[in-house]
Order: sequence, then structure tokens, then C-alpha cells
Amino acid sequence: MRGLLWKIFFEVRWQLLIFSVGLAIIMGLLTALLPKVLGDIHHLFDRLPLIRPLLTALLGVDPGKNLTGTMTQAFLWVHPTLLTAIWAHEVIYCTRTPAGEVDRGTIDFLLGLPVSRGLLFISEIIGWLATGVVILASGYIGHLIASIYLAPDMRPPLNISGYVMLNLLTLYLAVGGFSFMVAAVSDRRGRAMGVIFAVLLVSFLINFVAQFWDPFQPEQAQSVAPFGPLSIAPNSPLPGPTLAMFSVLHYYRPALIIQQAAFPWSDIGLLLAVATICLTIAAVCLHRRSICTV
Repeated sequence: MRGLLWKIFFEVRWQLLIFSVGLAIIMGLLTALLPKVLGDIHHLFDRLPLIRPLLTALLGVDPGKNLTGTMTQAFLWVHPTLLTAIWAHEVIYCTRTPAGEVDRGTIDFLLGLPVSRGLLFISEIIGWLATGVVILASGYIGHLIASIYLAPDMRPPLNISGYVMLNLLTLYLAVGGFSFMVAAVSDRRGRAMGVIFAVLLVSFLINFVAQFWDPFQPEQAQSVAPFGPLSIAPNSPLPGPTLAMFSVLHYYRPALIIQQAAFPWSDIGLLLAVATICLTIAAVCLHRRSICTV
């Protein structure tokens, strides 16, 4: 296994360095700039009603009448730049084996080594978890360094930041598990990457649209905050199915964690279940399917 881990390290070392440094810089800049940009935005809610639904769609929850300094920190964790950087690393990493190896014509040599497919899969999982922890930790360190220069009321408590990081880590696991599953049944890396990006894009779109239009809960949505022909969904959990439930981002809501100061047990549990199911399917497909250079 040591040889496989060294192989993974040499293949992803520059990718790991670029994403780690990049995420630390991004989180530091966002932590320093967003409170200044959003500090007085709640004064615009009455004059420009359009802003509040847009903020709700971005955060996944209604920020309330007053957007506090602490709540503005939630924008850090849902910013498209952050999610794009993390997902890009996952898609690049998780499609290396076996889809990438088949595409490059090196899968025959890899499977010809005196290692089992199970050991190969476990090595890939270890590398994926290790690189993910390093990248997420780098982003969090960038956030902590920049938050030193913020006013005390702008900083969420450390335990709340820890809850958000755990929720982000489980989102990383769910997306990575799905990426491994797609790569395990694909012979072309480009096709696998396209499928994963398409699913993530649709998931992002569903999470945004569901805040304005929900075919499963039309009456409840319209009764809360009518907005022209559209409507915005209420902040409280809705009974029955909702459109947002079909988006993976529905289970990653830093604003709700900061607002309620509660550990998101259900969201984290569901994301872990998705990751476990996808990784199990990926392991079975990698073990049983006929894999060779095409």
C-alpha cells in the first residue's frame, strides 16, 4: 500500500498545493471583505424587496429582518468560489482511477501490479480523505487569520465554525463518493467529469430555484412572501417533500447553523449515508467489472 500512496502523492502533489494555497487566500479575502460589503445591506430590505429573496436563495434560509455581522460570515461558506474550488479538486482526484487510467491506457499496467483491486480502492480513499482534510484545513486557517482583524461581533464562536466545517466535510464526502461511483463505471475520464459537473450544476440550480418556486409546497410558499408571480419558501422546515430536498446543498446550510447555533445532526447523517452508499457501489463496480484498456 505504501507504494500506491506514494504514487497518489506524486500525482496530486501540485494539485494539492495549488488548491490549498488558493483556498486559504480565497477564505482570507472573503472573511476580510464580505462584512464591509454586507454590513449595511439590511437597510436595503425595505427599499429593495428583491434583495432579500436573493439573499435567502443564496443562503438557503431567510436571514431575518436584520442581517447581523455574524450572519454575514455565512456567505463565506456558501460562496461559489469556495464550493467550485473544493468540487474541482474532488472531480479531478476521484476520476483518476479507473476512468483516467483506462483513458490513458495505463490501467493494464496498474492492475498487473501485485496488489488487489480492494487495496487499490482503499489507497485511493485514503488519499482522497487526506487531501480533502488538508485543503479544507487550509481554507479554515485562512479564515481564522483574517478573522483576527474583524470586530468581535463579526466572528462566530469557534464551536459554531466547527459545526460548519464538519457539515462542509460531509458535503465533501458525499460529492466525492458520487464522483468515485461515476468514475468506477466509466471508461472515459472526460465523460465522467462531465456527468459529475452536470449533476452538481443541476443540484446548485435546484437549491436556488426551490427558494422561489416549489411545486410540492405551492400554498405554503406563496403565503409567506409573495414576490410578483414567484414566491419565496418559508424559513421553517416544511412538512412533506420539497423541491430543495433533491439538492445536495439543501443539507449544507451554514446560515441555519449560525442562526440556530445547533449541530446539524440530520443533515450530516444524510450526507454520510449518501457517501457510504456511493462508495459501496463504487467498490463493488471496481471489484467486479471487466476493466482493460479500450
